[in-house]
Amino acid sequence: MTPVQASPYEIEFGPGDRMLLYTDGVIEARDDRGAFYPLADRSDLLRAHDPQEALDALPHDLVRYVGGPIDDDAAMLLLRRRQ
Repeated sequence: MTPVQASPYEIEFGPGDRMLLYTDGVIEARDDRGAFYPLADRSDLLRAHDPQEALDALPHDLVRYVGGPIDDDAAMLLLRRRQ
């Protein structure tokens, strides 16, 4: 098998921009009907002025969505570029 060569992907990351890194436990969490957590639909939670406040809101919403403790590991890291 021929090794696959990775190619870089660049995106502008300007002052004030944020990037959320997360484990699969976040997007694979399911509600009582089996529907996956809609992370993209929850992006408004990350708009709080204070990054820590924004990051605290997301796991609280995730636990509410699932209806209790999450079965898998779920880690999140929010990066923000300062001016």
